[in-house]
Amino acid sequence: MTELENLIAECISASTVQVFSTMLEAQIGPCRVAVETGSPEANDGVVSFIGLAGSWAGAGSLACSPATACRACSQMLMTETTSVNDEVLDAVAELTNMIIGGVKTDLENHLGPLGLSIPTVVYGRNFKTKGAGSTEWVVCSFDWEGEQLVVKVCLAPSEEARFPHHLPGHVALEV
Repeated sequence: MTELENLIAECISASTVQVFSTMLEAQIGPCRVAVETGSPEANDGVVSFIGLAGSWAGAGSLACSPATACRACSQMLMTETTSVNDEVLDAVAELTNMIIGGVKTDLENHLGPLGLSIPTVVYGRNFKTKGAGSTEWVVCSFDWEGEQLVVKVCLAPSEEARFPHHLPGHVALEV
């Protein structure tokens, strides 16, 4: 893995652990890191995407089973939720916003200012998701008491990063 991919993985892990601890009062297992290239496998469940923009551009994503989404919603709202509904989808969107928002904040110390879009959530069976271009995703898989939660981020230099205006305090990373 490149220096940038390692940095992204560290940021995903730290942010996910922090959000689960503070917002869900839950412990989440350690991150298993991989780099995903090519076409992803078909999904069943809930997937949320959020865009990142600035001198670097890309996206962040959170994916989990319907049961995990319901459990997260139940813990966030302190209510019992047993099936995916609008509240569950909103909770997954907010979880994505908080986790990827934390990643964005950490990455800004190295890459400069980044913006964050509004999350989009998809729920269904046997669907594929794919970003534009041939970008590699840094994938962190977590275990949450027997369930899997996958958080991933892809970033590529935008035109501004390819031809940087020297930003004081920012480190050039191997891409």
